[in-house]
Amino acid sequence: MRVRTTSAAACAVLLAVTALAGCNRESSDDGAGGGKVGIDLPRSDSDFWNSYQNYIEKGVKGGEVKALPLTNSQNDIGKLVANVQTFSDQGAKAVVMAPQDTGAIAESLSNLNEKKIPVVSVDTRPDKGDIYMVVRADNKAYGTNACKYLGKQLKGKGKVVEFQGDLSSINGRDRSEAFKTCMDKDFPGIKVFELATDWKGDVASAKLQSTLAAHPDINGIYMQAGGVFLQPTLALLEQKKLLKPAGSPGHITIISNDGIPEEFDAIKAGKIDATISQPADLYAKYALYYAKAALDGKTFKAGPTDHDSTIIKIPNGLEDQLPAPLVTKDNVDDPKLWANQLEKKK
Repeated sequence: MRVRTTSAAACAVLLAVTALAGCNRESSDDGAGGGKVGIDLPRSDSDFWNSYQNYIEKGVKGGEVKALPLTNSQNDIGKLVANVQTFSDQGAKAVVMAPQDTGAIAESLSNLNEKKIPVVSVDTRPDKGDIYMVVRADNKAYGTNACKYLGKQLKGKGKVVEFQGDLSSINGRDRSEAFKTCMDKDFPGIKVFELATDWKGDVASAKLQSTLAAHPDINGIYMQAGGVFLQPTLALLEQKKLLKPAGSPGHITIISNDGIPEEFDAIKAGKIDATISQPADLYAKYALYYAKAALDGKTFKAGPTDHDSTIIKIPNGLEDQLPAPLVTKDNVDDPKLWANQLEKKK
């Protein structure tokens, strides 16, 4: 059942103004709010997050929300806490953030809640603290789908390296736990080497080198974030003469997460086999959409949306789970994928 607004006319007006398909609010406050939004970008060392930043900047420039000067916490929870405090001091009426350490932001969220400043969290779900809306994909599905793809390609046998993201992040935990659960249950003939990386490409490369030295018969790799792991991994494999085209003897089957253009190029070149496309464009689009909705006093409820996603109830709020498709050589040129639209948006 579709989640509907209490006012069809209001929804039509909202859609006309925002050009978004996601008007599915439960109720609204006729006295629309206003004010500026504080937006913190989580990092700039990843092609995925740099793309997200570009989409955010275009949305702000296009007038989707009025924003305070953007900040970047550079994967540092201390900087994020300070940036959020600055937003509050500057009179922000809503905040958009993407906390990379989801367990350490609770106090900041509590402070914002006390000041009645709603928060939209992008890509990550804070462990504690009330959230107006989480804009995210189903990260457990990332791990499960990566497992199923590798298991099928390897015919249930072999050795797989998994580059785990930071386990203090719910994304790293969700992907890792789902990948392990799936492998243990469905592919017991595959041995998995879990390599903690803290989302750092140099750490992943160094640990991969050590693992390959001890286990030269590695035949699969799962990279939880192509934006940071892709280039160092390909460089190391090429250096060791292990980067063999897909379909050829000795090829190491690789699946990634992110869906950046560089991953698409690697799929086309046969260097990696697949990725799961995180919707950087939709993350930005709906982050701004929900920030604007929060300013306008709108509320939402769980259920299907009009933009091919599902809002679910979480312990500390609601989460809009956006679609994240598997990309292989069969659909890598699909014009609907955000990485194939970057040139059009420039």
